[in-house]
Amino acid sequence: MEMYDEFGPEKILEVYDPKTEMRGFVVIDNTRLGPGKGGIRMTSSVTKEEVFRLARTMTWKCAMAELPFGGAKSGIIANSKKITPEKKQAIVQAFSKALKPVTPHQYVAAPDMNMAEQEMQWFANANNDMKSCTGKPKSMGGLPHELGSTGFGVYHSTLVALHHMNVKVGEASFAVEGFGNVGWFVAKYLTQAGAKLVAVSDSKGLIYNAEGLDFEKLAQVKKQQRTVTKYEDGEVMERNKILDIQADILITAAIPDLIKENDIQRMKFKLIVQGSNIAMSYEVEKKLHEKGVLIVPDFVANAGGVISSYVEYIEGTSETMFKMVEERIVKNTKIVLDTARDKQIMPRDAAMDIVMQRVKKGKK
Repeated sequence: MEMYDEFGPEKILEVYDPKTEMRGFVVIDNTRLGPGKGGIRMTSSVTKEEVFRLARTMTWKCAMAELPFGGAKSGIIANSKKITPEKKQAIVQAFSKALKPVTPHQYVAAPDMNMAEQEMQWFANANNDMKSCTGKPKSMGGLPHELGSTGFGVYHSTLVALHHMNVKVGEASFAVEGFGNVGWFVAKYLTQAGAKLVAVSDSKGLIYNAEGLDFEKLAQVKKQQRTVTKYEDGEVMERNKILDIQADILITAAIPDLIKENDIQRMKFKLIVQGSNIAMSYEVEKKLHEKGVLIVPDFVANAGGVISSYVEYIEGTSETMFKMVEERIVKNTKIVLDTARDKQIMPRDAAMDIVMQRVKKGKK
């Protein structure tokens, strides 16, 4: 991906604080629709190119969700596992103060890797502006991650795709890759709607039962024993066997680049809904499309999180959030799939055409 094109990035700021040894940067990709929105990730290996790619994804995701946000992302170069909580707090506060000239009118932060509610509290207080970030604790007006906004949106995107395929949800089977916040909620809502959950993977392995897994029992096992592989009524496999499962639907909800080119022929799914970001390359997605698999792109299906961030930004309630997530995800999944069918193109190409036109048009 070329770093600069007609969409951005508009601004890259590199910041350093000698006292705390804070090193970081923010990439503000595009602000035609509003201030750039995107999380802060803290890793020892984070790079400007990585952050730019994530910022560009946020540009498309916010445009698809029809939010008054552009795309941005930031990174702090630090190993959070090797620094004390006090050191981490000092670094986050220094980073926040360094970004004061661009927050919140050009950049609105959020949690990302190794950053959560506590860090957003530090960020907002150091910046002295509650609108400088979302993902804050509930006591500060935040909407908790535990509400499952992303998984709720992926669930509704899946329902739209099934309707598009003329498949009843009560007659569909599905597998979930990843049983964290996203996968857990998708599995919960789809099983409640009548779909049959046959396989779930996590970092320790995969549990499979062709007759169906009991979601409530599985959730308890995961909570108590920290892995789905301890679920008793099923076959335990290696986690990468998720791609061999016989099911109608695959929900990706964890690692990037899950599906490689050499996986295409062995996969039997009719529908793949990307709850995770960049579950496969464009080339792999194209070949699966040519094979007849319907794929809902990541920035269409998993925009529930950023929609929730917007509701927090405007000081809305959890009820407002759930309503907006459902409305926006349903509407835009339908537009993308209908456009793809009418133009005989893959859904990702249809989605890209839509978001690029929205960004080019700018604010209404």
